[in-house]
Amino acid sequence: MARSNMTAQEKNRRKRFAMAVLLTCIAAAMIGGSLHVMKLGSMRMAEMRGKVSYDIAEVDDHVRAAGEDIRIQADHEARVDEKQFYSAESLQALLKPEIQKELHTMVLIPAGVFVMGSNALHSNQGDQPEHRVDVPDFWIDKYPVTQAQYAHFVVAKHYRAPLNWKNGKIPDGLEDHPVTLVSWYNARDYCAWAGQRLPYEAEWEKAARGTDARRWPWGNKMNVDHLNTYYSVGHTTSVMQYKQGASTYGVWDMAGNVSEWVFDVFSSYSASKGELVSFAPSGDQFTGVGQENVEDVVYRVMRGGSWKSDPFSTESYHRNYSLPNLASDFYGFRCASSQQPSEVVDAK
Repeated sequence: MARSNMTAQEKNRRKRFAMAVLLTCIAAAMIGGSLHVMKLGSMRMAEMRGKVSYDIAEVDDHVRAAGEDIRIQADHEARVDEKQFYSAESLQALLKPEIQKELHTMVLIPAGVFVMGSNALHSNQGDQPEHRVDVPDFWIDKYPVTQAQYAHFVVAKHYRAPLNWKNGKIPDGLEDHPVTLVSWYNARDYCAWAGQRLPYEAEWEKAARGTDARRWPWGNKMNVDHLNTYYSVGHTTSVMQYKQGASTYGVWDMAGNVSEWVFDVFSSYSASKGELVSFAPSGDQFTGVGQENVEDVVYRVMRGGSWKSDPFSTESYHRNYSLPNLASDFYGFRCASSQQPSEVVDAK
């Protein structure tokens, strides 16, 4: 009888022990899992911080005109200790003559109807609706305006240099990269000096999409080898790097690298789905450097996405926008013209 009672007690003891072991294992697994998740989260946060921030010792290489270094921006706006090191000879030496000539190439976009906007479910409301626009012929820069091209303008007009130039000079190795840290006003003034203008939004989109309503300049499938986007490189690249990313008209770098200013004020499309509308500029272009117009605070449209953008932001119909007085290290532009331009802009 005693033996039977001992056996029952032993069984209960073993059950309690097994339950304690099980609970201990579950607790250990939960703690271990939590620690693992926290470690992964920490690693992910570190990775994200590495993409969007920088070591304080490298601040001079990562200044943003949008306000990350207010003191330097204030000094820059006041032109404190401004220096200018480019002579006519040194300007010509920035790039080889054949490269300079190529960079000034403009492409004719023939008149006709194209599909603008999108009805895709993933598209932003500002991208909708899809409609047709009849655009007269025009010319547009084959490439975004480069640092070297902008240097000619800075010297010719004694214009304020971009914030990331040190002592009035382009950072080494960026001569054929798109100029950045330029506001809409800076872009407008450069185009006017060059005898051209900013492209209208409809012009830009037609040059990128062609007449077959493609999503990207090269077609309807994303190809990461055709553009610089989503931190794949981590900075701007030469405007002549992605030949395979050119549009059907032969216009380069219309997806990724830099978000490009266009002339238009950002507002919803007035067209209905599928409607055919004639090209209608959203306002008067300015024709003189330094001219100002009394305007309400408005956003200006940007197109093409940038080296920081997610891939969907580089779709040719996608619209972004910014205040016209802001600048960043992923804002750039190209010029357009309603008249056939000369081959090379006179830099004098």
